[in-house]
Amino acid sequence: MSGVCPDPDRLDSDLSDPAPDDVALMARLEGDLLILGVGGKMGPTLARLAVRASDAAGVHRHVIGVSRFGEGQVRTQLESWGVETVQADLLSEDDIAALPEAANVIFMAGQKFGTTGSPSDTWAANAYMPALVARRFPRSRIVVFSSGNVYPFTDAAGPGTRETDPPAPVGEYAQSVLGRERLFEHFSRRAGTPVAIVRLNYAIEPRYGVLRDIADRVVAGRPVDLAVARVNVIWQRDANSIALRLLERCASPPFVLNVTGRECLSVKELAKRFGVLLGVEPAFRGEEQRTALLSDSSICHSIFGPPLVTVDEMVSRVADWVRRGGPGLGRPTHFEKRDGRF
Repeated sequence: MSGVCPDPDRLDSDLSDPAPDDVALMARLEGDLLILGVGGKMGPTLARLAVRASDAAGVHRHVIGVSRFGEGQVRTQLESWGVETVQADLLSEDDIAALPEAANVIFMAGQKFGTTGSPSDTWAANAYMPALVARRFPRSRIVVFSSGNVYPFTDAAGPGTRETDPPAPVGEYAQSVLGRERLFEHFSRRAGTPVAIVRLNYAIEPRYGVLRDIADRVVAGRPVDLAVARVNVIWQRDANSIALRLLERCASPPFVLNVTGRECLSVKELAKRFGVLLGVEPAFRGEEQRTALLSDSSICHSIFGPPLVTVDEMVSRVADWVRRGGPGLGRPTHFEKRDGRF
């Protein structure tokens, strides 16, 4: 595997390139935008997307990213893109009270990995923190990032779980994420706060995500686990675009939406496709199970249209990035877990 190493700056630019629908949304939307938990995997490019779409719409808007900013580089990068930043601990009532007012809030904060070792910290981040935020911004529109993990495993041969199906989370992480949803729902009903909940499953880009996990295993000659035989994926820019446009769909009680790609994809077939593109014969372990964690995203696509980046394009981009030695974030998703222990 060789070639010119791909450019992360160019990738970040691609992941934050506004589509016409993003620009039109920012032309219509009133008020500033506050992004809580901006320092995570998706937050920086979402914030930059909002800035670029606002600029393209000719609208002056403060886009403010809030995080603890443990890595100073992220804060510097955001500010270079025109994103204002605030360093804050979202579990601190004093820090929450000091946040600037904003008509629009996107909540991206939370904890997944480390849940098994410290479940109380996960519950604090995923259930207590949402209560603080909901109480602080009762008059704002709030888009809340959640997860398809709130659903039970469903027939791997079917279309996936719908928004109207009852949640049945497996494991404390998924249970705490449902707690996040319920707390925002409680305060939405009590104060009339307009909320939209994004049940995301799974956003990917070349440095991170289910496709990167599979490609890394293939190229390293490590077996691909088939315990979860099928998955949903969506390009990160497409997921961020939908999250922005959901600001117009916020409601009380909350509007809940599955956000992912249209297809339920075979993990084995994905590994084989990476094998062809990377010149490596994939190895497998385990047996394909009859159930998987899948989401039916037909409502999302009826509202917002299909994702702009297709599955073939995603696989090709990830394979090209890996083949040329592109860096990863070093954070496996553990999508193959069936016991909910992260």
